[in-house]
Amino acid sequence: MHQIPTVGLGTWKLWCTYHKQSLVKTACINTLEALNLDYLDLYLIHWPMGFKPGDKDIPLDRSGKVIPSHTSFLDTWEAMEDLVIEGLVKNIGVSNFNHEQLDRLLNKPGLRIKPITNQIECHPYLNQKSLIDFCHGRNVSVTAYRPLGGSRDGVHLMDDIVIRKIAKKHGKSPAQILIRFQIQRNLIVIPKSVNPSRIRENIQVFDFELTEKDMEELLSLDKNLRLATFPSTENHKDYPFHIEY
Repeated sequence: MHQIPTVGLGTWKLWCTYHKQSLVKTACINTLEALNLDYLDLYLIHWPMGFKPGDKDIPLDRSGKVIPSHTSFLDTWEAMEDLVIEGLVKNIGVSNFNHEQLDRLLNKPGLRIKPITNQIECHPYLNQKSLIDFCHGRNVSVTAYRPLGGSRDGVHLMDDIVIRKIAKKHGKSPAQILIRFQIQRNLIVIPKSVNPSRIRENIQVFDFELTEKDMEELLSLDKNLRLATFPSTENHKDYPFHIEY
């Protein structure tokens, strides 16, 4: 009797302490075994920065700065490609890559598999227009994480007067407006919630459409406000946020 293959899981990520080529497959297999899966539908390099391998997820020196692994994400990508060839992963992509890093990857000599997506923080206060245009111009999809924003320095995205005005006009919640905003920009949107009613609400965004004026107003809210900054890694040679996009 043949065993029925386990269905693959949507998305998982390679953590920074596994960037060394010889560790990439180990990390992937550990994930598959933990989730009792035969393969992953999508596997991403979580950050372009490699950390020193070991027991600590974020190894820090005495000054509180991350200890790098001195690896290159270009070499890491070769091991990611091998995962697809071996059938452990269906698709591969990246996360938190800036346009220069993505360009280096896309122009890597001997590239066998292009990244299918770049997963980035994206919401009206960080609309990422330049990076999105760059990705789409090279046939790389964009996945928006934290599309509902969050809180930083007392700023709450869903309390914004413009977003609440547009929500009231459409008879929708601010969260639904924020999700619909990204859908109309041709982005993949991954809102996070553990509340069943909010999860249901988050998918009820296909029965209305934002107007061109709505979209312009939402885009005009950009403050270049980044919530996922990872300050302990700012010393890393591959820290992605030292440039504009």
